[in-house]
Amino acid sequence: MRIHPSDNVEVRADGHKYAIVAIKSGENVIKYGFPIGHATKDIAVGDKVSPANLRSNLAGMGDWVYDPAKTVEVGTKAGTFMGYVRANGDVGVRNELFVVPTVGCINDVAKALAEKSGAKALTHPYGCSQLGGDLETTQKILAGLITHPNVGGVLVLGLGCENNLMIDQKRALGAYDEKRVRFLTIQECEDEMTEGLAILNELREQMKNDVRVEVPLSKLRVAVKCGGSDGYSGITANPLVGRTMEIFAAYGSTVLMSEMPEVFGAEQLLLSFSKDKEAFDCSAGMIRRFRQYFIDHGEGIADNPSPGNIAGGISTLEEKSLGCVQKAGKVPLCGALEFGEVPPADGGLYLVNGPGNDMVAVTNLTASGAHIILFTTGRGTPLSGVVPTMKISTNTPLANKKPHWIDYNAGSLMDGADMNELAKGLFDLCLDVANGKETKSEERGYYDIAIFKDGVTL
Repeated sequence: MRIHPSDNVEVRADGHKYAIVAIKSGENVIKYGFPIGHATKDIAVGDKVSPANLRSNLAGMGDWVYDPAKTVEVGTKAGTFMGYVRANGDVGVRNELFVVPTVGCINDVAKALAEKSGAKALTHPYGCSQLGGDLETTQKILAGLITHPNVGGVLVLGLGCENNLMIDQKRALGAYDEKRVRFLTIQECEDEMTEGLAILNELREQMKNDVRVEVPLSKLRVAVKCGGSDGYSGITANPLVGRTMEIFAAYGSTVLMSEMPEVFGAEQLLLSFSKDKEAFDCSAGMIRRFRQYFIDHGEGIADNPSPGNIAGGISTLEEKSLGCVQKAGKVPLCGALEFGEVPPADGGLYLVNGPGNDMVAVTNLTASGAHIILFTTGRGTPLSGVVPTMKISTNTPLANKKPHWIDYNAGSLMDGADMNELAKGLFDLCLDVANGKETKSEERGYYDIAIFKDGVTL
């Protein structure tokens, strides 16, 4: 399959690339209509193109120009879903009860309370022995999870001697519903299990009165993520999700996308969908800061594709990124969000700060208010965040092998399925999930969080 008329490689049934013209050493290899690196030796027609004869072009900070392309229109349609309206007017698609520890050394207490109450414990290893930016990041991410609209009640559990003291975590929360967010510092009480369960029972009683009501689709925030990618990610699942995001954008929904290192090499394409120069500058600035993060740590900008990516047919970061950014379709890019920052309710696409690491990226998207995450995968993964995480397979063999992981199969595109019809089906499934249908991960009780760290541990 030749993806773009200017490509000098084609993708075959194994997901790998093969030269369709002779490519001389030093010449660019073209896929998706863009260079994905340069040949390190002469490549003959029909030869496989892989890390053995292909190297990334990526280096330094990058330089992109504001050259706007046509985007889809936002908010042209009216539609609704059934959600839980919160005191601040935000809307949730679930009504969860959480136990959130401020520090990792009380994870076992949080898990014990959650097990006895039917809550979810959002355990993590941080909150103590952290300084400066790392501590602030932990507080911001926890704040975004604590105040998430999918949460009907939350017990914030502190120890009492950690760097992330309860008073500081409260400050990071900003405004919150005092009836639904409760606090317990366990060094200050005699029996943390008795007191914790009493609070959780009180929260559960309040949540019994919560009911779904009809709300506009413009209230919905849908995030996109890819992990365990393969050579079909940028051909099937990611373009399908991008088309589905365009449908959501027409209803005024907001789209969130993270994985800053996985736009390296595809920045010009992604930034071409910027709503205006301000959005371009904001988004480009975040990408450059993440490039600088790599440089500051002495790491190569192009060091990203995992062993699984390479085995699946992805050879360079440019190739991975050009497939990755397709998850956003042609939704107008409106800006970039820092850790725990929630976008304004005006629709469009927002980048969310953070790495490509699956657990961290999913957590960052959730902390920025994502109600649902669409996660494409070619290799397969059971990973799920604490919000509904839908898995979309890039290929049919994976969907058949792991039906207990996969919610939707984009591999049928390779069998002749219509892209628009498949996107409408995925959109309808997303609405079902927003209305309460459990994802495969939810059915099995899978959920995790991971907090970004970039600093000294005391």
